[in-house]
Amino acid sequence: METRLVAKIRAEYNSFSKAERKIADYVLTYAEFVPTMTTKQLAAQANASEASIVRFCKRIGMESFRMLKVALAQELSQMDASINSLSLLESSDNPHSLFQKVTSLNRASLDMMTKTVNHQSFEEAVQLISRAKTVGLFGVGGSFTPAVDGQYKFMRLGLHASASSDYHYMVPFITMMKKNDVLICFSTSGYTKEVIDTASYAKKKNLTVISITKYANSPLVKHSDYVLAIPDIEQAERIGSIASRTSQLNYIDALYVAVFHLIGEELVEAFEQARETTEEHRKL
Repeated sequence: METRLVAKIRAEYNSFSKAERKIADYVLTYAEFVPTMTTKQLAAQANASEASIVRFCKRIGMESFRMLKVALAQELSQMDASINSLSLLESSDNPHSLFQKVTSLNRASLDMMTKTVNHQSFEEAVQLISRAKTVGLFGVGGSFTPAVDGQYKFMRLGLHASASSDYHYMVPFITMMKKNDVLICFSTSGYTKEVIDTASYAKKKNLTVISITKYANSPLVKHSDYVLAIPDIEQAERIGSIASRTSQLNYIDALYVAVFHLIGEELVEAFEQARETTEEHRKL
């Protein structure tokens, strides 16, 4: 049984350039060795240039060779965690084993995030949100869930936050946003039309667009000022968003905590009032 990443490389093999195929050939043959190699070592073994390795990584949705190594190592150790496809129907898993595999998949996604996050992009996103008055959050399907969670959390920080999965709702909302406001877009693939169109309109209005998506040369990435990349460890044909949604939610939690760390002193009284009110409500 091969990993999802190896299967992706095999499926896209014919679209690679001659140099990229040399790298693909080595990865397909010696996948278990790649996570321990440097770019220079792989270049020598595959008889390719280091620049070709960088291009190859981007072609398969990886920001860097380091990200490729992390993803491959994680998949090799978590091969039984690819459970969100129709092949699940062919397994003999019981509910308990499926619980373990779902947990393993989510854990793998979070572990990979710590190694692949672009720290500069994350820090700048925190600064931008902390200075904004209004934050729009847009995602459809499974990516709408983290948008709603972000609306709640940023509202607690005193921001005018609104989440939607409706393009026709978000356009007038974006129209009323100001120069320092922020739009956060969610899309696992980066190819969801409604999300791309929303990001494109926000750019025309000179707003800052932060996208939480897998790293690839996608239309959404092209329309974004900052990209918070999620690990690309789910199959394209899946029965539902699992690891990708977990990664998106983790970014929202991290942004919330980091922004609170910057401006929290201004919010202590409001947080205390909210806590006291909800405590009184529980007593009724």
